[in-house]
Amino acid sequence: MDHLISALVLGGFALAPLAAWAQEGRFAAADADRNGVLSRAEVERSLPRLAPRFDQIDRNRDGNLSPEELRARLRRSAGEGGFAAHFHRADADGDGALTRAEAEAALPRLGAKFDRIDADRDGRLTQDELRRYFDARRAARRKPAAG
Repeated sequence: MDHLISALVLGGFALAPLAAWAQEGRFAAADADRNGVLSRAEVERSLPRLAPRFDQIDRNRDGNLSPEELRARLRRSAGEGGFAAHFHRADADGDGALTRAEAEAALPRLGAKFDRIDADRDGRLTQDELRRYFDARRAARRKPAAG
């Protein structure tokens, strides 16, 4: 659940798993035939939410997705809106902040954490509050456990 919300902040729902696949070596796990690229069948098995966009991502039209093609798609997606686009779509009244109702309707997992994120307790989440919340969570995960 937290990974999905972090993905929102970092640049997109459907493509966030790509970053993890490329960065954490999961690409190799999905590459069942170990040929260094993902076939359509491998993508359908391992990245089913990505499968509908296979042809868009396959820039060289060879019928396979290379790590470079996946990274390029991730970069394009982040450049096409990323977090800000998701935030603005959720901001139904266009006031630059998310109410609890807006967050719960458009981003339910975010809505579930509303009180933890609403730092100034004004009943609205700004992009700055969201960034601070996720920056703090990332920093906390990097700290070694006390003990």
